[in-house]
Amino acid sequence: MKATTIPLKINKPTPSREQAKEAVKTILEYIGEDPKREGLLMTPDRVIDSFGELYAGYELCPGEQLKTRFVEMSEFEDIILLKAINFNSVCEHHMLPIKGLVDVAYIPKGSVVGISKIARVVDIYSRRLQIQERMTAEIAQALYKHLKPYGVAVRVSASHSCMEMRGVLKENSALDSFYYSGNFREDIELRQEFVKLISK
Repeated sequence: MKATTIPLKINKPTPSREQAKEAVKTILEYIGEDPKREGLLMTPDRVIDSFGELYAGYELCPGEQLKTRFVEMSEFEDIILLKAINFNSVCEHHMLPIKGLVDVAYIPKGSVVGISKIARVVDIYSRRLQIQERMTAEIAQALYKHLKPYGVAVRVSASHSCMEMRGVLKENSALDSFYYSGNFREDIELRQEFVKLISK
């Protein structure tokens, strides 16, 4: 299965900050608020500033994070697992929060990577408008492409505000999604070992 990669740059002029602020004011008016009242005067600026953090992943490249590797551990060919990497993202359908944890395992081939770099790859893809299934695949595919390991396994478990705050209103529900590459895709025992390890 291949993830649908979203373009990092849209091929048309980017709206200015002032245009973006005007759009926020329009939304405030749409929901029945007055953007000129005291409590909302700075809201358009704050929203645009927050977008710089929430959607910073569009400006970053996972290959840059993963290019520094360590070959002194070239004989290491067992599972490396980084568990419970917390993330915050935004649902592309309703622009509401997604919050959860990512577990990442890989079997190195010739080199290993610093664990903070794996967490940064999670940040790159989570800090974009997302659906969970695509984010799961994008993380796994980036690690498989740039680290060239024997295999990669990724599990994402998350709660979705678009289900909890609106619509079906199902609080405390969680979605789990898995993606396997290389040996993890080919070997059911390896997949079972991954699931066992992240369940501990």
